[in-house]
Amino acid sequence: MSAPAPIPPEGRGGPQRIPRPDDWRPGWPAPWADLDDRTLTLDRVVSVLEGRSPSGIRGRPRGDERSSGVLVALYDDPVDGAHVVLTRRASHLTSHTHEVSFPGGRHDPDDADLWATALREAAEEVALDPSLPRLVGRLDPLVTVGSRSLIHPFVAVLGDPPELAANPDEVEAVLRVPLAELLSDHAYREEEWTRHGDPWVLTFFELVGDTVWGATAAMLRQLLVLGLGLDDPRNYGADDA
Repeated sequence: MSAPAPIPPEGRGGPQRIPRPDDWRPGWPAPWADLDDRTLTLDRVVSVLEGRSPSGIRGRPRGDERSSGVLVALYDDPVDGAHVVLTRRASHLTSHTHEVSFPGGRHDPDDADLWATALREAAEEVALDPSLPRLVGRLDPLVTVGSRSLIHPFVAVLGDPPELAANPDEVEAVLRVPLAELLSDHAYREEEWTRHGDPWVLTFFELVGDTVWGATAAMLRQLLVLGLGLDDPRNYGADDA
């Protein structure tokens, strides 16, 4: 008998559809589960990631992936501290409806580089002024399983809480998520899946009204692990989210 789908804590989780296999299993606790102090300020993240280059590709590349650039935009809120900008994809799109992701998309031949791709896509999706983000460093590129994308995450800081607006052609909602919320006891969980005979460990963040999973959750996990100065020997896979 397969394990039943997990039930998020009351009020958490959203409309995202998870293609969970019948033989999924619960995974490990959060890397920060034993930390008494999970305070993660914007200054701390910047100090760790300033000038960081990727240390390798996460996942299992085949060589035929299409490159994408995404913007991991961070800013300080005077009340709730460090935030990250995410989006929920529109319901009328032909794929990945309602999925939570960073602003970003496929590299266009007219883009000077993948950083330019991330800035262009953020302007198109959430009306972020491309002059505002200051590039800090890079997380590791990550391969998605189903869509065969190689996602390049660029971590950037914004001077103030930005004025953003969802482009209804692509985005259902703009999410401004405190890093403290991602680090809370109720948000994080893992699942072990088997894909094409190979073991995969997927990351999930259960937010109020949304479930972040797959590639976006894996990148968020690395951001938090690096910011907290933790060791994370496991190379986590990612599906299409």
